[in-house]
Amino acid sequence: MSDEGAERRPRRRLSPRARRTLLTAHILVSVGLFGDVAGFLAVAIRAAGTEDPEVARASYDILAMFSTFFGIPLSFAALLTGIGLGLGTKWGVLRYPWTTAKLVLLVTVILMGAFVLGPSVEQMRDGSGGTEGRILVGGGWDLAALATATVLAVFKPGGARGSKRGRMPSQRKALTGAG
Repeated sequence: MSDEGAERRPRRRLSPRARRTLLTAHILVSVGLFGDVAGFLAVAIRAAGTEDPEVARASYDILAMFSTFFGIPLSFAALLTGIGLGLGTKWGVLRYPWTTAKLVLLVTVILMGAFVLGPSVEQMRDGSGGTEGRILVGGGWDLAALATATVLAVFKPGGARGSKRGRMPSQRKALTGAG
C-alpha cells in the first residue's frame, strides 16, 4: 500500500486563547528560571570569594535552596510548556533549527543542574570543598544557555527543515510585498 494517496491528518492546534495562556506560562517560568540562575551565579560568586567559612556555608545552603525550590520546578515547567507550544502551534518542536536549539539548550541546563551543580553544591555543603570552579562554570553556562535561548525565541533564525525556500509563506509575502 502506497502512502501517496493517503491523506495527512491535520495537526491539532491550540485555540488562540489556549496558545496565549500557554505562551504566557512559558514566558513566566522561563523568566523565572533565568532570574533563578542569575541569582544562583551571584551567590556562587560571593561564596567562592569569601574567606569567612560561615558566609560560605550559608551561601551554599542558599544555592541548594535556589536549585531545589526554584531551578528544578522552573526548568521542567519551561520544558513542558515549550514542548506544549511546539506541539500545538505552527512552530513544532523539531521543525525549525531555533526550536530544536532552544530544546537542546534547556536540556543542557537541566543536565548541568543534575550532574554538575547539584552534586558540587552538596559537596561544598558537606565540607568536602574544592568544587567552587565547577559551580561558577556551570552557573555561567546555564546563564549563557538561557540567554541564547531567549535570543533564538525573539529572532527565530533559519527556515523549516526540508523547506526549499527556508521561510514560511507569511514571511515570503512580507518580503515580496504580496498579500
